[in-house]
Order: sequence, then structure tokens, then C-alpha cells
Amino acid sequence: MISYLFFGGLTTLINIVVFDLFNASLHYQIANVIAWFASVLFAFITNKLWVFHSKSVRWQTFLWETFSFFGFRLLSLVVDQGIMWIGISLLSGNPLLVKIIDQFVIVVINYFFSKWFIFRKS
Repeated sequence: MISYLFFGGLTTLINIVVFDLFNASLHYQIANVIAWFASVLFAFITNKLWVFHSKSVRWQTFLWETFSFFGFRLLSLVVDQGIMWIGISLLSGNPLLVKIIDQFVIVVINYFFSKWFIFRKS
């Protein structure tokens, strides 16, 4: 749990910083997708190696973890985009503040997906 919080914190920081950088010149939804992609790449590596200690060298296991990780993260991206849309477009919230609030929800969703579906012990 401690390593998930540490690397999850770094992943969240990457997501927020990349979003803020791209939001200055792109539509917030596009900036959000770019931030999602950057943070998911970082999260996959850190979750696999240091959080859930998935050391399998089997090709099938690696493919399962990769596709399921990105697939479940796509589900959380849908939630992420929805929260951003509600917070920014409907409620006229500050994009960076909405993004920070949004990330608390997304971290919980992603932990659940990773722990129970992606890197589960066989």
C-alpha cells in the first residue's frame, strides 16, 4: 500500500503537470488525454515492478498485464473525462483545481483495478 501511494503520488503529479502544460495551448479534454497517456506509461512500469511485484517473464502474462492495465485505465479515463467535463464545462471550475480533485477519484479506481484484476496473484 505504501509503494502504491508513493508511485501513485508520482503518477498523479505527472498527470497534473502534463495536463497543466498542455492545457495552456490545447482544449482541456485533449490536454487530459495527453496527460493520461504519459501518466499511464509511468504507472504501468512502476506498478508492475515495484508496487505489485509482477516478475513473470511469461509472454502471455506480460500481454495480459499490458492490455488489461491499459484497458482498465481506459475505463478510468472515461470517468476522468466525465469529471473534467462536469467540473469545467458545466460548473465553470478552474481546470487545474478540477484536475486535482479528479485525480483523487481516479487513484482509488485505478488501485482497485490493479489490485483485483490486473496484477492479481495466481
